[in-house]
Amino acid sequence: MDTIASLFSFITTPVSWVIVQFHKVYGAIFGPDTGWAWGLSIVSLVILIRICLIPLFVKQIKSTRAMQTLQPEMKKIQERYKNDKQRQSEEMMKLYKETGTNPLSSCLPILAQSPFFFALYHVLNGIATGSTIGVINESLLASARKAHIVGAPLAAKFTDGSSKVEALGASLTDVRVVTAVMIVLMSASQFYTQRQLMTKNVDTTVKTPFMQQQKMLMYVFPVMFAVFGINFPVGVLVYWLTTNVWTMGQQMYVIRNNPTPGSKAQAAYLERLTKHVTHHGKARKRSERTIIKAIVAKGRDRNEFERKFINGLNKAGLAAQADGSVIQSESQAAVQTEDGSTASAAAPKRQQPKRQSKSQRQSGAAAAGSKAAGDTSSEPTSLSKSDEPEDAKPAAPAKKQPGGGTRSKAQSGQRKGPQRPKSPSKK
Repeated sequence: MDTIASLFSFITTPVSWVIVQFHKVYGAIFGPDTGWAWGLSIVSLVILIRICLIPLFVKQIKSTRAMQTLQPEMKKIQERYKNDKQRQSEEMMKLYKETGTNPLSSCLPILAQSPFFFALYHVLNGIATGSTIGVINESLLASARKAHIVGAPLAAKFTDGSSKVEALGASLTDVRVVTAVMIVLMSASQFYTQRQLMTKNVDTTVKTPFMQQQKMLMYVFPVMFAVFGINFPVGVLVYWLTTNVWTMGQQMYVIRNNPTPGSKAQAAYLERLTKHVTHHGKARKRSERTIIKAIVAKGRDRNEFERKFINGLNKAGLAAQADGSVIQSESQAAVQTEDGSTASAAAPKRQQPKRQSKSQRQSGAAAAGSKAAGDTSSEPTSLSKSDEPEDAKPAAPAKKQPGGGTRSKAQSGQRKGPQRPKSPSKK
């Protein structure tokens, strides 16, 4: 450990200085020798480090999204070289190199935290052995050795003997119970974070090496924390438990608001987005417009959830635009009438007639028959003579044909021109 500590000695002094500054603040509130003052100082150190790592986390998200956009190409490579694993791996690496993606990008935040982790471990190990380190002098060292978190000293480990624990002013049972509970919570939070990523934020329609990597990390990391956690001081366990909780909350936010296309999280997000947009009639947030813009740009390459989202907007009389905005569609838009009122341009829905009983149908038929009989009695029949004499009606002049002959007007229902003679009917 001395070799590792020497490698990270350049960051030990800044880490110890940050802890001391936070200790001054919390010591004025809870007391300088309390576990609250030193424990909250470590928690604040974690929060500060994770805030500084947010740009790196954003880069990780973009790299992960780039990996997800390559999944169709990766699936084609798998199908093309399914019987040649070596050629399949070579083509995958070639694709990564051409697109500038890295499948190990999900490990960047953990790798970036490792120098701070080893520096903090070296500081707490110096407190356990009673040696000053960084800006922690003799008085701060004595104060840190007196600090207990739920009965366990800040520098105690699960593997420490009873004599060492008693020298720190605590019992071995308290130290074992507190460290065991913190190790279990640390491993459980890590497992839940990876499982949430695998079950909700991964496109399950495509099997890629990236998914296999994430599935492996889901089981490997909790085991690693459980194995190495028994050699971590209580202060380091506080550090890792805090950073795991931060990662879990950060990932929950990303999954809810920026899910992976084709995942269960995207289906839930687009369902919420459909309700929100149809209620307000537009996309109100910039993040919503960004998602809608990406969906519209895909065209025919949309997945099942994205097509369902577009159809839901169309049914509500809305249309998604290429810039991410949502407007009223032309088929449902309101039109201005002549009197100044507005009316919907959509045709009214056809209502299904209600089913009548047998007695109602019979009574309706009888009424219709009587009405028809009354109407026919009032109308003149075709056999009745007209009041006007036939001589009073002028006859239409016959048109002369070019050949000198005449031809009468074609009666209704007959074809113009010379008619074919009808064949005599056989009796």
